[in-house]
Amino acid sequence: MSGRHVAEAVLGLVVALALSGCGASEGGGAATEDADPEGAQAVADTSVCVADASPAPSPYAGDFPPDWPFPDGAVVHGAEDRGDSGTVVTAVVASDFPEVLDFMNEDVVGAGFAIESGETEDDDAEAEWSGNGYRGRWSIRESATCDGETVIQVLAAPGEE
Repeated sequence: MSGRHVAEAVLGLVVALALSGCGASEGGGAATEDADPEGAQAVADTSVCVADASPAPSPYAGDFPPDWPFPDGAVVHGAEDRGDSGTVVTAVVASDFPEVLDFMNEDVVGAGFAIESGETEDDDAEAEWSGNGYRGRWSIRESATCDGETVIQVLAAPGEE
């Protein structure tokens, strides 16, 4: 298995755990009894290309920040209310990974969603964030199926800053 495939598998597991409420945080998270990793994977479809993406109805399911910015041309094609864990949205954009990473670190932060911690690899990145009355986690990665495209996933829940 190549390094890229290993990274994609690990990111998929991290996203599934975060979306199901099972992830650990620096503050020490705990697993929930009603975790649903298969449900998290269903909303976290990262194989959709921009050309095939059907926009999710807006406003998105659950309680998602109405002022969360996405890069120009991004198509949010999945949204699911995960109850107390928050709302997860999945988008794809026809921009390369470094461009989307710059957007997340500049435009998203500039919109008031501060990065608290994170990690960046060659083709994926993730960060815990808070701001504008919300908290959550975002992850981005090069699309495995759509050359030159990047997948964006954002988990958001109301929270204190």
